[in-house]
Amino acid sequence: MKMVKSLLLGSAAGLVAVTAGQAADLPVKAKPVEYVKVCSLYGAGFYYMPGTDLCIKIGGWVRAEEANGRINGSMTWGPFNGNVNQRSTSNEVMRARGYITADVRNQTEYGTVRGYIAVGVNTNDTGLQVANLVDSANRAFVQWAGMTAGLSQSFFDFYSVPAMQYRGGYLPASDTGDGGWWVWAYTAQFGGGFSGTISTEARRTTQIIDANCTVPNAGCTGSGGTIVPGSFFNALTTNAVTAAGVAAQVSGGAALFPGAGAYGGQQTPDFVANLRVDQAWGGAQVMGAVHQVNATYYSLAAGTAPNTNGGHPSDAWGWAAGVGLKINTPFITQGDWFQTQVNVTQGALRYLFNTPNTNWGMANSTAGGAGNEGYGVLSDCVYGGTVAGGNNTSCQMTSAWGINAGYEHYWTPAWHTSLYGAYYQVSYGTGTGSANAMLCSAEGAGNGAGTGTTAVNTAGCNNNWSDWGVGSRTQWDVTKTFYLGVEVLYSQLRTAQSFNGLIPTGVAIGGATPASGTTVQNQSSWMVSIRAHRDFLP
Repeated sequence: MKMVKSLLLGSAAGLVAVTAGQAADLPVKAKPVEYVKVCSLYGAGFYYMPGTDLCIKIGGWVRAEEANGRINGSMTWGPFNGNVNQRSTSNEVMRARGYITADVRNQTEYGTVRGYIAVGVNTNDTGLQVANLVDSANRAFVQWAGMTAGLSQSFFDFYSVPAMQYRGGYLPASDTGDGGWWVWAYTAQFGGGFSGTISTEARRTTQIIDANCTVPNAGCTGSGGTIVPGSFFNALTTNAVTAAGVAAQVSGGAALFPGAGAYGGQQTPDFVANLRVDQAWGGAQVMGAVHQVNATYYSLAAGTAPNTNGGHPSDAWGWAAGVGLKINTPFITQGDWFQTQVNVTQGALRYLFNTPNTNWGMANSTAGGAGNEGYGVLSDCVYGGTVAGGNNTSCQMTSAWGINAGYEHYWTPAWHTSLYGAYYQVSYGTGTGSANAMLCSAEGAGNGAGTGTTAVNTAGCNNNWSDWGVGSRTQWDVTKTFYLGVEVLYSQLRTAQSFNGLIPTGVAIGGATPASGTTVQNQSSWMVSIRAHRDFLP
């Protein structure tokens, strides 16, 4: 009996020891999971980043597009981007774009601080099965206590091109919304929907032309600017313009990579200001900008590039001004609205021609090689002459004005159609020694490049030109985050004029000399595009 009792007690003790050992191997009880919490301070889609007071929203969108027409292979730069319009020209283009956005906010003693970024990709194909993949970022800014700093949108803008049309660059406008713009601004809120902003912004340039050295003159490298349609010389690229002609020029380009020509380096930002009101009835804005027009140097002689020993024109200040209006018209149909903006400038043409910002032009070739062409030179100023010759000019600034307008009507809450249009005009003045006379001389329709009787254009040569167009877009909002749409657009380039009705040598597209008998003629273009767009979150 004692033996049995001893065995039972020993077994119990062993069992306790084994059980204690196994318990020691069990994991420690986990801490409660910290679930993501909704942040309702800044609207739908925000949540708190765990362990912080930061609210974040991740959004984005994806889009597929296809366009057909006389568009020269571009959905951005439109039909007049140096369009040779021959058998090798692509008039059917496919494009896919996608962006991811991140919006982070939290409260400080002086209000909300916000950081926002949008990055994505952009692919294009003209049927060569070689997609043009471009990394893209059109927003990266900080906002706090009225300040906006970084890659945002110019505070000169008011008329929203994407709100009315799909092909933004096909008609001129000031809108920088798609590509973004560098700003450092302060906005004051006055109450009642009234506000005012002052902003320093990256300068907006087209090109400055030294009339002694406009491509394709022999001996020039492109640093004096160009009169070739669809092109510009950009000192920021490795592309150089050959004396022979067009092949090595930059054509098209990115929205934030404009032409330079004889522009000097950026010494000061553009200064922009606006006064704005946003209320239930709509909104309005008056805005202005000043822009330094600083040329590099005079050439030492005609046909030679600007030279550091040649002196330089005095710096000038270009300017742009505009007024915009938006009116909501629910008394017609709920959701209907109208918008317009009128701009005028001297020496700051990119405030009107944000995209495209190259020289304009389109040709129509025939089987025999001749045909017709329309063209327009785009620049902020033209200068010429030499200090040694005593005929050097100041920087003669180019003038322009334009208007955009559009109306959107809702047939049903899901179906809506916009009707929009634009008209823009560029002027180079008249008379001996004018910018027009110097450009005509560079085009082979005049003599000289300077003051007095040096620069004289041949009668009938006139570099003033204009562009206009009308379009309509119909969109089906299948859901709040998915839509399908179709757009039709007609545009016309009202060309500059030569003295004899034939295309000058200097403004031929696709070569140094035009085909014999190529005539000057207004050019027009039809375009049809379709789009499928899906938002993740705005």
